[in-house]
Amino acid sequence: MKVRIDDQRCEGHGRCYGIAPQLFQPDDLGDGKVVGDGTVAPELEHSARLAVDNCPEQAIVIEGG
Repeated sequence: MKVRIDDQRCEGHGRCYGIAPQLFQPDDLGDGKVVGDGTVAPELEHSARLAVDNCPEQAIVIEGG
């Protein structure tokens, strides 16, 4: 499973990195940015799904899972 953020949709609410700081971090403008290549360890899958569910712009996409 991998996560990615649609840069065109993200408006910088910060919920993703508030919920899953192991998977997301803020960029210089406060928009969400995926940590590493976006691969989600099995123990972080629940956090990844919570981040998706809590993104107001639906900017987070889960691939392969």
